[in-house]
Amino acid sequence: MNRILILIGKCVVAMLHLFKRNAGNLPGIVLWHLTGGKCCRMFKAECPIIAVTGTNGKTSVTNCIAQLFEQSGKKIIINKEGNNLDTGICSLLLRHCDGSGKVDADYLILETDESHVPVVYSQLKLETLVVLNFFRDQLDRNGEMETLIRKINGFCETFEGNLLLNGDDPNTARLGRANPNNKNVKYFHALPYAFATDKIFEASEGRFCPFCDEALNYDYYQYSHIGKFFCPKCGFGSHEPYITAENIDLEKPAFIAGGHEYHPQLNSIYNIYNMTAVAGIAKLYCISDEIADNVISKYTVKNGRMETFMLGDNKATLNLAKNPVGANMTLRVMNEMQGEKELLFVLNDNIADGLDVSWIWDINFSIFERVTRVVTSGTRAYDIAVRIKCSGYPAQNITVCPDLDEAIEELAKTDGRKFVIVNYTAVQPARSALKRYIAKHGGKHE
Repeated sequence: MNRILILIGKCVVAMLHLFKRNAGNLPGIVLWHLTGGKCCRMFKAECPIIAVTGTNGKTSVTNCIAQLFEQSGKKIIINKEGNNLDTGICSLLLRHCDGSGKVDADYLILETDESHVPVVYSQLKLETLVVLNFFRDQLDRNGEMETLIRKINGFCETFEGNLLLNGDDPNTARLGRANPNNKNVKYFHALPYAFATDKIFEASEGRFCPFCDEALNYDYYQYSHIGKFFCPKCGFGSHEPYITAENIDLEKPAFIAGGHEYHPQLNSIYNIYNMTAVAGIAKLYCISDEIADNVISKYTVKNGRMETFMLGDNKATLNLAKNPVGANMTLRVMNEMQGEKELLFVLNDNIADGLDVSWIWDINFSIFERVTRVVTSGTRAYDIAVRIKCSGYPAQNITVCPDLDEAIEELAKTDGRKFVIVNYTAVQPARSALKRYIAKHGGKHE
């Protein structure tokens, strides 16, 4: 029966390729229906599987881990396209298996949607799970964050493989207690950076201990609820780090982990945590510092993630923000930069974004520093303009341009440093609009 299903799936893949269509998800959807929702069970993956999950940073960390193994001479399979549901992973394996479903690789490196970790890895044997963070994200699709965490916690209760957790996020660190018999739980951690605070300034989900409900104490906050925490009642948060980022300098940028100094491309504390997770996997799999350094120092994010465009002589940074924490992190990077700057915020409410845009009220626009002008655009351009105005920002400094090309023209008509924050379905339209501006007026896409 498996062979017939594999054949059907491969025929769907071939047909889509014939019509020059992406086979990233549809073949898996077909097999999902034919197998009663067990589409990943057909495959024989005898190689180790490393999965990366969490609200933010999955794509970057998955790609970096893949490069670690590639540069070590291993044959890897990765879902680079970002199809991280069970149907997307099924489609990926269809393209890399033989007629019996056997997958030929040294490692599978799989970005996996948080809600699908229990689904996929009840069907495939997982060796290592990396959990980066948990924040509120697309509530109309994912529901409350606690519901999501409990699903993964249920999976971890019987999981005995490697569990690499963000030890500075109480929402991920709690997973380390799910299975007391798992001796392979490890945590990554970061010492405070220059802009760490002793008070929280952003929406937070990590205020109380998940085991005894006591209010958590923090030595410092890095961003949102990420920081050095501990429970004064039951001791939650006292775990020993497996790897720690220290001497963090975002001006260079640089940090030290495992005794080695790394120089990542992106200068944000959020990226330091991501790269510390990568360094943790390098340590776990005995990959040399030289290879890890080469990956971390050269990895740069494209496709709307801290992507740079020159609008004439003015530098513009484009970044995806699909939830409050993503937006707050971009605002932090913007605020920590000296000099005046201007912001374009593009907000859509298409199905892939989540129809509920109430999350914008958890963005802390009151921390604006030296932001002289704001332009808003997208299908909900007026909503984000009202939100920014309600934070106390002067209404006369806000310009609403629902049309994206007009918004770019408006942003670029003055000199100075620019930032562009976009949510999910606005990424590619914004990139295209920026490129059209450059083609018309000059500049470059770096």
